[in-house]
Amino acid sequence: MKETAKPKVANSTELLINKRMDMKYLMAFDGMLVGIAAGLIAVFYRFVLNFSENNIVRVISIAKGHPFYIVAWFVFLIILALLVGQLVKYEGFISGSGIPQVEGELLGYFKQPWLRVLVAKLVGGALGILGGLSLGREGPSVQLGAMSGKGVTRLLKRNQLEERYLLTCGASAGLAAAFNAPIAGVLFALEEVHKNFSATVLFSATTASVAAVMVSGFIQGTDPVLSLVVSQALPLKYYWLLPFLGLIIGILGAFYNWFLAKSQDLYEKATWLKAEYRPIIPFLMSGFLGFTFPEVLGGGHFMMVTLIKDKPGLAIIALLFVIKMIFSMTSFASGAPGGIFFPLLILGAYIGGAFGNSVVLMFGFDPDLINNFIVLAMAGYFTAIIRAPLTGIVLICEMTGSFDHLLSLAFVCICAEITAEFLKSDPVYEMLLERWIKKRGTRDPQMSAAKILISVPAQLGSKVDGALVKDVDWPEYCLLVALRRGGTEIIPHGNTMIMPTDIIVALVSETNQFYIQDELQSLCSESQERYR
Repeated sequence: MKETAKPKVANSTELLINKRMDMKYLMAFDGMLVGIAAGLIAVFYRFVLNFSENNIVRVISIAKGHPFYIVAWFVFLIILALLVGQLVKYEGFISGSGIPQVEGELLGYFKQPWLRVLVAKLVGGALGILGGLSLGREGPSVQLGAMSGKGVTRLLKRNQLEERYLLTCGASAGLAAAFNAPIAGVLFALEEVHKNFSATVLFSATTASVAAVMVSGFIQGTDPVLSLVVSQALPLKYYWLLPFLGLIIGILGAFYNWFLAKSQDLYEKATWLKAEYRPIIPFLMSGFLGFTFPEVLGGGHFMMVTLIKDKPGLAIIALLFVIKMIFSMTSFASGAPGGIFFPLLILGAYIGGAFGNSVVLMFGFDPDLINNFIVLAMAGYFTAIIRAPLTGIVLICEMTGSFDHLLSLAFVCICAEITAEFLKSDPVYEMLLERWIKKRGTRDPQMSAAKILISVPAQLGSKVDGALVKDVDWPEYCLLVALRRGGTEIIPHGNTMIMPTDIIVALVSETNQFYIQDELQSLCSESQERYR
């Protein structure tokens, strides 16, 4: 039988394998383009939200004491709520922070129309902050960055594999530009979004984050996001307090995730209220709080100023914490465009403030140490809720402009994560993604039949550690094409022994990608049975 020539198509196996050899460097240039685009969009979004947040304070101050203006303001808030509801109805993917939607697309559950999402998210997020909703800009910046990456993919006509990398690059760049934190942006993309520490993802995401922060820096400067002065690192003699702080934060982090799920359930049970009208509730709540507790409006910058400059007592800290928590849940669960990222960091800061004030009162510690506990609690609370400890540690360091607290931050984050895990609290974005999937009524990834290369690291103590390739029960429809050991790629055969830290590269169909990657990760993850 005469052999036919192989077609030279974009997703041929030969082209994929050859291209992968230089993928790390090929993606660097694309990542830079994505970073520039994501940086410009993040800066614009940040400018619009800052304008909205600052003007709401002026409007409320003018309206106070004038009944007509107060009524007019509430009417305006209802109009904003209706507009936001219609935007979410028009494009459902803009609901919430957008991070679960990005993770879901990377896993193949759905495809987002990048331009519609980008425009609707920008407008919806600005309207939400103009109305004073307790929503953050950082989660939406991740989604906007990812959609920028998707737009660059379309412009450059990249394939499906490259699109996944550029989505991750965009997510990394969006967070980096929002916080002026390039390292945290990279870690978040690796630890939470892509969940893969491959060299290609690391290098391209770093390129994108650096480009995004440079764009942001040229336009808005590179000052830390938080003006929080910490005069000294926490002395070692006070480290005995950190397990208690980590325990408290872990419990409250688990409660946060439970409360968020219950808040969404309450909206779902209110069948008399259509989804597009749900934002009316938090907008009206914002109107009331604007004239009573204006500090809790917006993402939380006003609350941070109150905590640091006014140094409120324990009773005020506790009261503002409870109000902010309820308002944040009401805002986010309504489906309005906006994230939980910065609001949860502010809640963490208030936990740290309460803890710091308590130890000062009980033990007579130096009041200057309160700021230390604020910083530690922010990272710990982030870790307990999101379960990305490395991101939490580095993010707080970059936000405050100081890396003097790495040891104490790591200590608290470890304690917080262990506590949250012990309480069987699911990471918040995984929980939100699961709800998104159920909401759409499908559990099957929406993939084409194109081929894709996936990478999974072999961990020490896993089922494949020290095993020969021929002895491993590989998933069906999975072709092992390479083992990456250090900087060398090995073409495996039956008698090739797999070593810990090897990166297993497999060729799969996109139709089965999610399931095969899940099985490979199970094979390559540390197995407790080996130690019994």
